[in-house]
Amino acid sequence: MDGNGRWASSRKKARHSGHRAGVKSVRLSVETAAQRGVEYLTLFAFSSENWSRPVDEVGRLMSLFVEALRREVDELHRNDVRLTFVGAREKLNQGLRDKIAAAEQKTAGNSGLRLTVAIAYGGRWDIIEAAKAIARRVESGSLQVEDVDETEFAKGLQLANVPDPDLLIRTGGEHRISNFLLWNLAYAELWFTDVLWPEFDAQEFDNALSYFASRQRRFGNTGEKVEAVGC
Repeated sequence: MDGNGRWASSRKKARHSGHRAGVKSVRLSVETAAQRGVEYLTLFAFSSENWSRPVDEVGRLMSLFVEALRREVDELHRNDVRLTFVGAREKLNQGLRDKIAAAEQKTAGNSGLRLTVAIAYGGRWDIIEAAKAIARRVESGSLQVEDVDETEFAKGLQLANVPDPDLLIRTGGEHRISNFLLWNLAYAELWFTDVLWPEFDAQEFDNALSYFASRQRRFGNTGEKVEAVGC
């Protein structure tokens, strides 16, 4: 969800006003995903690299996360959305961690859209943590080195219980993954738009879905074989 700061700067506003405007796009995207039948939506809200931003900006972002949780969780719950978080939550302040835990607990039984928010998350960190988990299992004797494969490794990832993404959407004109879900995005379709996040709307979401629908997903097979089996 890129472009909040540039959106604010173009309007001669403080960067935090762009982040606040971006919350509206989050709400709209969740609503659109649910209406379109999307089963899983993961939002990259704050990366492990974002800690290097100015202290004031980071502080305002953390406060905004708390405020958004306070305002939105009841509505998400009423709409049967299950909310989960991934990332190094031990780096977050206690107040935010408490809000996250409460939101997850409240929505745990919901069966609608699975909404995951990545906060204090980095793809390389995720892979390293999964490698540590594998190492601990081998060290304890519960797993043999010879049995380590992609399936076993993926059990240690933050999104272990979520299917790999089909589509990555990045706003703001940047054409890179920026350390997001590096393992999970191996076969995702990538869609980039110049639209800044606060201006991302249902039409842009539909444009991304239309792009995805136009792609032939081969997963290493030939196009002819995919067509033959009707995939």
